[in-house]
Amino acid sequence: MIRHIPSSLKTLVKQVFVGFLRGIPDLKDYLVRMISFRKHIMPVFLPVLILSAGCENDIERIQMLTDETLMPRIEGLNVEVIYSDSASVRVQILAPSFRQFSNIERPYMEFPDGIEVFFYDDSLEIESEMRANYTIYYPDEGLWHATGDVVARRLDNGDALNTEELFWDEEKHLIYSNAFTRIQNEDGTFYGKRGFESDQDLSNWQLKGSSGTVTVQDEE
Repeated sequence: MIRHIPSSLKTLVKQVFVGFLRGIPDLKDYLVRMISFRKHIMPVFLPVLILSAGCENDIERIQMLTDETLMPRIEGLNVEVIYSDSASVRVQILAPSFRQFSNIERPYMEFPDGIEVFFYDDSLEIESEMRANYTIYYPDEGLWHATGDVVARRLDNGDALNTEELFWDEEKHLIYSNAFTRIQNEDGTFYGKRGFESDQDLSNWQLKGSSGTVTVQDEE
């Protein structure tokens, strides 16, 4: 409930307020300047912030695009790599595409669409083959790293190997993996929980953490 305010009190308050305003002769101009400043400061300040953020993002984007370490030095399609010994083909590698990155600490060649590898015997016949969905090759180390549904097969006896990751050391003529591996041959199906190790033609393989099922043929 609002009570009636005596007229004498209203007069006193008015006199005090008028006296306060008279003591600040520029108060009106000051208030006008403050209102004008507040109306214009935000529209100016906000675009500056947006422009600064945009410039920083553009600079980072330009730096990424111009960083030579992120760009391949060489690119190619339908690539064929041949390893030979005494003029005889030993290994043939086919790939739909490749990219070479050489301006980095650990240079590598990337085969983003996978590879097919064929190993030849002394008679120039294919003795084993390998396929993978994605592969990286480190030329300074002679090391191939294949991933994604890696399949290797020996043609003379049908031994087949499946894993999700495989390393091929071309200097040691050795292939190995630390990932789960399955090998199928005429004796059954065998598993390596911790991977496997074998020579590159799959003639002598050894599973790590092995288990499996042996096929027993019925005697006639």
